[in-house]
Amino acid sequence: MKAKIIAIVALLAIVGSAVAQKDKKWTEWDKKYAQKMLEDSPWAKTQNETDTSESFFQPTSQKGVNGAGAGVNEDDRTKQGASNQSSNVKYFVRLLSARPIREALIRTLELNNSGADAKTVAGWHAYADARGQDSNSIIVAVAYQGGQGCDRRCLGPVQQAFDSAVTATLKSKTYLQRSDGKQLFLEKYIPPGKDGFGAQFIFLRMPEEKLFIDATNTKEIRFYSEVSGSVKIDRRFKIADMMYQGELEY
Repeated sequence: MKAKIIAIVALLAIVGSAVAQKDKKWTEWDKKYAQKMLEDSPWAKTQNETDTSESFFQPTSQKGVNGAGAGVNEDDRTKQGASNQSSNVKYFVRLLSARPIREALIRTLELNNSGADAKTVAGWHAYADARGQDSNSIIVAVAYQGGQGCDRRCLGPVQQAFDSAVTATLKSKTYLQRSDGKQLFLEKYIPPGKDGFGAQFIFLRMPEEKLFIDATNTKEIRFYSEVSGSVKIDRRFKIADMMYQGELEY
């Protein structure tokens, strides 16, 4: 009973802290709240992918030695070694054109770079404060990081997939899809840059001179992309939850 009461009190404290942060201006958000905004919010979803192909110990030997054939004894595995554990990659899918996501990204930058000069900070704030509705584009950013059991070897193919992808090859395999089934295909792709925001998938906000997403007729939006044969992103966003300071932000 005592443990249950302690758990409830702890939960209430967490909820209370989150509410307090939500009521603050974004320039006052703490790092934990900004991170939650970037990983689990109406404008950001996390996709976890786990590879269990090396979860169990399998001895590695050179091909042809003691009768060893292909499979776990392939040359690349001989050179790199076997991890003998599952590996996890997290993909963070964010509506970068939405103001709260840009605010959370810039807030994180500020907290990590307290010595930034005034001109740089002013530029960051101008970028964060721009209204999504004023943009001609809907921008989805996808960042990634290695989770449990994932080292450079695990992340290598993922990095290569995003770095080498181009608009022409992604165009027919990347789209936004409304709840009524209507699809909007990719307009432009930008590989990950030094800003750390991730790869950018850009769509027209008003194809055929009409908003593709609106609060009245759209219940949900799905982002789908086949970046490569092994990297496929598929996340959904509820439009009703994407109201921010009285406006629909996406």
